Amino acid sequence: MTRVLVVEDDPQLVRALVINLQARRYGVDPAPDGTTALRIAAARQPDVVLLDLGLPDMDGTDVIRALRGWTRVPILVLSARRASDEKVAALDAGADDYITKPFSMDELLARLRAAVRRTDDVPLTPETTLVRTDGFTIDLLAKKATRAGHDVRLTPTEWHLLEILVTNPGRLITQKHLLAEVWGVSQSNKTNYLRVYMAQLRRKLEADPAHPRYLITEPGMGYRFES
Repeated sequence: MTRVLVVEDDPQLVRALVINLQARRYGVDPAPDGTTALRIAAARQPDVVLLDLGLPDMDGTDVIRALRGWTRVPILVLSARRASDEKVAALDAGADDYITKPFSMDELLARLRAAVRRTDDVPLTPETTLVRTDGFTIDLLAKKATRAGHDVRLTPTEWHLLEILVTNPGRLITQKHLLAEVWGVSQSNKTNYLRVYMAQLRRKLEADPAHPRYLITEPGMGYRFES
């Protein structure tokens, strides 16, 4: 049984989540605050965490950082905070996804299933470094990309950017993280760099660069690779 830790101080929302999750055969551990959540996480080892940012005893981003000190469990943020900088702060702290309240239960359950699937995927190792899509193939070991049977020439910067995305399939990678990884911390506000290079990657790899299937933009936040 997949165990879900629900960190939320709104009793009505907790009740709705517990009912819906248990009806779909998830095990549920509710926690009304961050301190309780961290204690339960250590004791119960949940498979997924649903986390509100506005907790009574600490900010949710502090809970994320504390969890990331010892676990890679998927963390889905549920929050009424809509500002892009707050979303980015949660993602940079280590959250895997961000769902803005109010949300539909169907959307939440779909995101939850996707998070569980990603944890079930076999991690990349030197023996399994091929990333295949219907449109192109990436050989991470050989640092080689092919599309329709032909090699795709990528610059070192394009390759570095692509490598970060494809080794985190389905996960939203923030603009700040990509800029720091590829260009260095001093360039972490140069979002125009990302737009240019992502456009180049789409032209080289996507069948329809204007409507990308694999290299997806999350406006104001970052990018994700959908396999």
